Amino acid sequence: MDRNEARAKAHELVAKMTLEEKASQLRYDAPAIDRLGIPAYNWWNEALHGVARAGTATVFPQAIGLAAIFDEDIIGDIADIISTEARAKYNSQSAHGDRDIYKGLTFWSPNINIFRDPRWGRGQETYGEDPYLTSRMGVRFVKGLQGDGKYMKVAACAKHFAVHSGPEKLRHSFDARVSEYDLWDTYLPAFEACVKEAGVEAVMGAYNRTNGEVCCGHSRLIPKILRDQWGFEGHFVSDCWAVSDFHNFHKVTDTAPESAALAIKNGCDINCGNTYIHLMEAYNEGLVTEEQITTACERAFTCRYLLGLFAEDNEYDKIPYAINDCDRHDRAALKAAERSMVLLKNDGTLPINLHAVRSIAVIGPNADSIPALNGNYNGTSSRYVTFLEGIRAACREENVRVYYSEGCHLYKKATSGLAQENDRLAEAVQLCEMSDVTVLALGLDPSIEGEEGDASNEYSSGDKNDLELPETQRRLLNALIAVGKPVVVVLASGSALRVEDGNAILQAWYPGQAGGTALANLIFGKTSPSGRLPVTFYKSVEQLPEFTDYAMKGRTYRYFKGEALYSFGFGLSYTSFRYSEPLFDPEKGALSVKIKNTGLKDAEEVAEVYIKPLEFDSHSLNYSLCAFGRVSLSAGEEKRVLLRIPQRAYECVTDDGRRIKAGRHFRLYVGGSQPDPVSVNRLGAAPLEIDIVV
Repeated sequence: MDRNEARAKAHELVAKMTLEEKASQLRYDAPAIDRLGIPAYNWWNEALHGVARAGTATVFPQAIGLAAIFDEDIIGDIADIISTEARAKYNSQSAHGDRDIYKGLTFWSPNINIFRDPRWGRGQETYGEDPYLTSRMGVRFVKGLQGDGKYMKVAACAKHFAVHSGPEKLRHSFDARVSEYDLWDTYLPAFEACVKEAGVEAVMGAYNRTNGEVCCGHSRLIPKILRDQWGFEGHFVSDCWAVSDFHNFHKVTDTAPESAALAIKNGCDINCGNTYIHLMEAYNEGLVTEEQITTACERAFTCRYLLGLFAEDNEYDKIPYAINDCDRHDRAALKAAERSMVLLKNDGTLPINLHAVRSIAVIGPNADSIPALNGNYNGTSSRYVTFLEGIRAACREENVRVYYSEGCHLYKKATSGLAQENDRLAEAVQLCEMSDVTVLALGLDPSIEGEEGDASNEYSSGDKNDLELPETQRRLLNALIAVGKPVVVVLASGSALRVEDGNAILQAWYPGQAGGTALANLIFGKTSPSGRLPVTFYKSVEQLPEFTDYAMKGRTYRYFKGEALYSFGFGLSYTSFRYSEPLFDPEKGALSVKIKNTGLKDAEEVAEVYIKPLEFDSHSLNYSLCAFGRVSLSAGEEKRVLLRIPQRAYECVTDDGRRIKAGRHFRLYVGGSQPDPVSVNRLGAAPLEIDIVV
């Protein structure tokens, strides 16, 4: 069903409603209108990395881990699986009269905010710090969710519009001040791509203000940029209870009816929260018109018609519940987890040869942790494999003994309430001494890193104060390093941490239900690591501007002038690759390059292309990612890979926010990393350079 047909049907249906009924449909928990045959509908649903908060579903790696895969096709396939499970669950639940929260078909995903500062607890929900990578991941995720059938498979939602990335504890009253340059260069491109390229059905506003105006009632962002300039035709939804922030915290209005009026007048159609129960008061006070309420209601029902919720010929109605949480989807979760993990350091300890060891110690607070697999905004898997379980299963086949100790609490001084500090430290040291190699699972989990109110990190509302491991974990790491046996550090987190010690370091993110199997496959050499960092790992927050400073100067690989610990786009492999013969075809707008696996192991490589204008110095911009591609190469195999460069890569943003051609002369860098000295030194190879004229 095309949008015009859906809009016409919505107009016809809404015309039969009373004004009170129209207003009632703009709450996230829209009630039934029995006389018109309209069932209740709850708009609130989540699908960040799997159908979330609605019972059993396949749990994929957290969004930041999906970004680390650097592969649009894999992201698209995962989103298609998520929407299939969503339909399967919806069909079953609605057939049983269950229309509760988290059980509809309007999913408030993906989160395409820019992860500009590693302290932000919700950065794990994003696709990282780069606008281009975020755009490509976001577009494919939206397309995968919404499908290409007669009806929309599920409705995706790009959030949080716009200029939103912490601090969490200030979000209800904070004003993000941003220049026109940064607005259009960094904060808006992913939203524009999701609207123009993917046809995203919904956009969610942010809690904060942007340049003085509340985002869910912004007179420029919503009607002028989103709708008039980009041609957005879907519906706009507020973040949850964000409209009540207008009068409670932002103080831009005095009453709830005034807040409801400000939001709906500027184009906020659906209210997650309860402020729109005051819409009729706002109407009676002359603050809103019936036409404004009608327009919002028609947009809401246009979405419901696009989803085929009133149709009898909807192909998606036939998707059975049995396809949810199936073997094929579990294999996809494993594939994603393997490709998401990033090898940051390796002195040759990895891969571990199971035929050459007799015992392995698996130690750490995240070793046997399901939260460390899940991340936030997660579903519930029936197939969790923790790091310990994955390693134990692999070792069982080779008759290798596995020892386990929690080692320490994730952040408390002891694992037991009555115990002295460091109550598991001696045990951990003993096991390390007894074993040939130790796998030490450290990091964070969503109980201390995440959204305000969800994380139990009361000091920073889910954000981090620094880039260090909790003190108990640092003590454990130092004690095991002092033993002198090989230590492989596995980091579960959704953000950057400063960890340098260990014979090998593997960034596992929050890898989803198959995380333990994926880890075992990687550390024992069944699969070679191929993930890339979608964020910069800094040495310290001292290298960064204040958390509340939204200017991009000094942030992310594009503007950072210091020396990173591990750079955006970085990731090691068990083999080596040689790039040669870069060729640029201006007619095709593509760069091709030969890549050869010069090592002894089959592996996948991520080729990255960065661009720098040679005639335009844009605010000391270093260079920007403009293309990437994943290629599988057997040992000794060589392929020529084609990497298409979008026209926008040749453009730049002016101080007043206009996008213009950045001259004709550009330099391209192509290789397995960006061309920064840290990456070149760690990889032992620099990207190739080629100057082009377009």
